[in-house]
Amino acid sequence: MTLKKTVLTAAALSLTVGPAAVSAQMADEMTLVSWGGAYQKSQHRAYVEPYIADHPEVAAVWDESSAEAVAKLRAMNEAGNVTWDLVDVVASDAIRLCDEGLAMEIDHDELLAPAPDGTSASEDFGDLIVSDCFIPQIVYSTTFGYRTDMVGDTPPTDVCALFDMEMYPGKRSLEKRPINNMEWALICDGVPKADVYDVLETEEGQARAFAKLDTIKDDVIWWSAGADTPQLLADGEVVIGSTYNGRFFSLIEEQGQPVGMLWDAQVFDLDGWIIPVGLPADRLARAQDFVRFATDTQRLADQAKYISYGPARASSAPLVGQHADLGIDMAPHMPTDPDNAKNTFLYNYEWWADYRDDLDAKFQVWLSR
Repeated sequence: MTLKKTVLTAAALSLTVGPAAVSAQMADEMTLVSWGGAYQKSQHRAYVEPYIADHPEVAAVWDESSAEAVAKLRAMNEAGNVTWDLVDVVASDAIRLCDEGLAMEIDHDELLAPAPDGTSASEDFGDLIVSDCFIPQIVYSTTFGYRTDMVGDTPPTDVCALFDMEMYPGKRSLEKRPINNMEWALICDGVPKADVYDVLETEEGQARAFAKLDTIKDDVIWWSAGADTPQLLADGEVVIGSTYNGRFFSLIEEQGQPVGMLWDAQVFDLDGWIIPVGLPADRLARAQDFVRFATDTQRLADQAKYISYGPARASSAPLVGQHADLGIDMAPHMPTDPDNAKNTFLYNYEWWADYRDDLDAKFQVWLSR
């Protein structure tokens, strides 16, 4: 179908989104933006399939552009042609999009379903609501996997194995952005975890992080999609690499690849939905109806049947059980499991919301040298 594109006025953008919009005529198509791979598949199975079973008139189209969401939404907004209806983003990007007026502010208790016992959505999600525009879904981590058949008799036990070319020779894979890489570099250069962001805020600290990354730069394969490192490990092209913990779960447990997990200094982060500004009423109504369904207690617990990410609602956690296909308990595979969370690094999404554009530019210059 062809949907008329409209842009909300400044006055309209100042309003929070509540249930009134949901009462409008709903579009029969929605474009959902996510990250592809195992994570997107888990969303499709847990959210989209049951939603469409209840609404067979609706067609859902996936776009795998979440890594570029900020830049693309800026461009869409400037052109007055917003083609996305609901966008999955990390918390720091949600804050940026909200600050720039590209994501809609919402009333979480009005838009989202309460917990089964009547607890309000805002209380159920708690501190994970880090922005007036952010609708939390999962707690995940970025961490490392390594080829068990390429590390000899001494598998890595800490994150600094990444920089140990003598003990673990071979190619590495790292995400093509400064986030996490800069923090790990400083940690492995001797900066205490509690001081990392204070150091990284300075020109000297940034130079120090780049200098540490220089020691492995020639041996890094840079990835942009979360599925890249699992494929590189499966193909034996890298000895160690970073990606999201759920991707490693799929690689190890579902595919049976000779890969081990390195939980040391895993970086906790949040992921969730934002609703773009600029949607016509029928598309906005459909997006809101879907997101209310997709973030209720049962649906967030259901996603954990397919991938090892912790649901963002407190009421969902007790409902996490076994993998839908493998029949294994999922709790020990969650980044928040006590055995996995002994030495975590807490990602500072507010800091990155402030410094991301500057460090992105510096990182690209460093890559080109």
